[in-house]
Amino acid sequence: MITVDQARIFYDRDDPVHDFDHILRVLALAERIGAAEGADLEIVRAAALLHDAGRSRAEAAGQDHAHFAAAQAREILDGAPPDKVEAVVAAILAHRFRSGPPPASLEGRVLFDADKLDAIGAIGIARAFAYSGRAGHRLWAPVTDDYLARWQAGTVKPGEHTAVHEFVVKLSRLEERLFTPTGRRIAAERHQVMVRFFERLADEVAGRC
Repeated sequence: MITVDQARIFYDRDDPVHDFDHILRVLALAERIGAAEGADLEIVRAAALLHDAGRSRAEAAGQDHAHFAAAQAREILDGAPPDKVEAVVAAILAHRFRSGPPPASLEGRVLFDADKLDAIGAIGIARAFAYSGRAGHRLWAPVTDDYLARWQAGTVKPGEHTAVHEFVVKLSRLEERLFTPTGRRIAAERHQVMVRFFERLADEVAGRC
C-alpha cells in the first residue's frame, strides 16, 4: 500500500521524539507483534508508516494529530482497496494514549502497542529526556504526591514537568494499557528497565551512590 521511502516525505527531521526514526522503530515492532498475533501485515505496515503523518502541521494548527494523520492516510492511499484504507484509517484514529477510541481491530491494537512500546524502555527514557531538553525542562525534580491528580486536571505549572514526571504520570502506566499478549511481554522487560533507571537516578541525585 505504501513503502518506507514513500512515507518518509511526510515527516519532519527536527523533532527527535516523533521523527522518521520513531516511525521505523514502530514499524519494526508492529511487524513483529502483527506476525506473532496473526494480523493483516499490509494494514499494519501502512498504519505504522502513516500514524504520525503531518504531526507537526497538526500541532501547529492546534489539531488532533491522529485525526490529521488519518485524513492524510485516506488521501495518500487513494486507489488502494477501500476496505484496507478504512482499516488503516481506523487504526490510526485509535493509536493515541490520552484520547481517542480504543482500537477495535487487531491491526489497531498492534499499532497501539507498537507505538506505546517505543515510549518505554531504554528508548523511552532517551525520548523523554530529548523532549525535556528541547522544551527547556529541568533535568530532575521531585514528584509530589498530588502531581498525578494535578496533571490529569491540567493544573501543572509551566516548567514544573520533567522527564521524571513523565515517567510517573505516563510511561510507568503504559505497560498496563497494552492489548496484545506479544506487546505485553515486550513491555514487561522494558518497564523494568525504566524502573531501575529512575530509581538509580534518584539515588545519584541524592548522593546515595
